[in-house]
Amino acid sequence: MLQEIIDNFNHLGAFGTPFYFLINYRGDSCYIDRMDRSGETPFFLSIEGRANRPLENLPYDGSPAPLTLTAHPESYDRYAERFAVIREGQLRGDSFLANLTLRTAVDFAGDPRELLSRVRAKYCAWLPGHFLCFSPEIFVRISSDGVISSYPMKGTIDATLPDAEQRILSDPKEQAESATIVDLIRNDLSSVAEHVRVKRYRYIDRVETRGGALLQVSSEVTGQLPSGWQGELGTILSKLLPAGSITGAPKAATQALIARAEQHERGFYTGICGFFDGESLDTGVMIRFIERDGEHFYYHAGGGITINSDCRSEYEEVIEKIYLPL
Repeated sequence: MLQEIIDNFNHLGAFGTPFYFLINYRGDSCYIDRMDRSGETPFFLSIEGRANRPLENLPYDGSPAPLTLTAHPESYDRYAERFAVIREGQLRGDSFLANLTLRTAVDFAGDPRELLSRVRAKYCAWLPGHFLCFSPEIFVRISSDGVISSYPMKGTIDATLPDAEQRILSDPKEQAESATIVDLIRNDLSSVAEHVRVKRYRYIDRVETRGGALLQVSSEVTGQLPSGWQGELGTILSKLLPAGSITGAPKAATQALIARAEQHERGFYTGICGFFDGESLDTGVMIRFIERDGEHFYYHAGGGITINSDCRSEYEEVIEKIYLPL
């Protein structure tokens, strides 16, 4: 995060000023909506149903149409080229886990206000003319007494498959991926907190989508921040970003590796959104993301790659994540 953003967050935190915010993947761009100056910033953000403004207060100039989403994924061969960059880096020892994402062209129609009023997601964000996000993934939550918690998500499977829960929990590749990311998150939290521990390991969440139900695997890692953490809010976030679940381990080398493989800017995709209420903090990772670029739309989605990953399976998993959670 740029120092100006860090200082601003620290100032707002120290004075207990409630605000909603969006931060991009690189940490060098941010939108803030202060509750004592509501209406200045034209974005919508809902966290567990609590929003910074009514949806109808944001205008939409598109034509009325039913909500539809049709994906036009890049070819498997092109994905395999990206996958090969990751695999070569892992064979060199550059990365143990890397999150490879795709920017998929989609035909998207409908009023974003209708979509966001119907989706089922913990975090819903809309920056008109730029992007829509409906994410299930928590980044960090901090309670008023300084307990910081992170919930890395790793592993998705079609809930209708036979023994789906047992299959994903017993899969060696998924087990390795979870172990790596949980260890990374433990290290990240240890840079800002004490008494860091894994409170829950590999539990199942069920997500309903228009295409059917999915099972997703998460873990919970917690620690204790010192008193007065609110005045260091920006400093804390700067040490934790970007999120480990959407980069990999080790973080810095993996970021360089995935940049070579992806060859596109993530922008606000895989950044974070959040709300500071003056005492506590709730933030989400911005995945499940539709970007608008002129008259074209793109859906960003990705998945974790380890040395044991199968290219075809990873490609199919990413395509499966292109959905509207209605």
